[in-house]
Amino acid sequence: MVAANPLVEAAIPEAAEIAGYLKSHGLHTHHGAMDHARLRERITKEKYDLLIAVGGDGTMLRAAHLCAPLGVPILGVKLGRLGFLIQVQRHEWRDTFNLLLNGEYWIESRMMLCAELKRDGKSLGNWHALNEAVVCRGQPVRAVHLSVSVDSRLLTDYVADGLIVSTPTGSTAYALAAGGPILPPELRNILLVPIAPHLSVHRAVVLSEGSSVNISVIGGDHAVLSVDGQNPLELRIHDTVEIRAGDYAAQFIRFGDQGYFYRNLTEHLDQILTKGDPR
Repeated sequence: MVAANPLVEAAIPEAAEIAGYLKSHGLHTHHGAMDHARLRERITKEKYDLLIAVGGDGTMLRAAHLCAPLGVPILGVKLGRLGFLIQVQRHEWRDTFNLLLNGEYWIESRMMLCAELKRDGKSLGNWHALNEAVVCRGQPVRAVHLSVSVDSRLLTDYVADGLIVSTPTGSTAYALAAGGPILPPELRNILLVPIAPHLSVHRAVVLSEGSSVNISVIGGDHAVLSVDGQNPLELRIHDTVEIRAGDYAAQFIRFGDQGYFYRNLTEHLDQILTKGDPR
């Protein structure tokens, strides 16, 4: 399956070209827009060995949400502006796909988070994140007051614009912009990064593998929960958000040695320092 970001002008024709290339090598495939209902239904109901996501990091996030529960690996082809999650550049996919067809690849597993919203002791739903779950203020300028526990033990209270709970993958996304550290993607730690804290602990905290986080809203108006940048959910005072490692992981097709992450990282950080963050 080849899925393209419909908001990137060149993505749909590039996906068609990729699908044609794969068919010419005897592979059965389909292609279409990532948000197309029929394509999503095919991925859910049919047994695909691989999804090729054509776009940028946002496309990879959507692909992960769709494919991780099904155990379908993802290969990204970069057409977007930023690509921390993508190893293959637009101009090199033909050479890279030759490696794929020859079996010269490995599968990288990346931890996801599960965020569950509870109100009056009842669950209102849960959502999985590849990057982060964020509890933060909505439109008003007022800070939110959050009480945070780790493994049922009080960690601290935050008076801040919000709190980012990030995976190692997300450490190069919003958490990085908020001043957090960068974690290697193979780790299963959870990262806590406060956003503009006021008279609160302002350092990021790295939790051990297997930890769970409980965030209670104890003050401030219009707090919201946002998972991987999706539409925010309004929170009320005394709502809690429980966050732990997810039940499944995102799987990405990788090529060469595992040092690709640091090469990618150096390239993108240099780009940000010289030109500014293109996001």
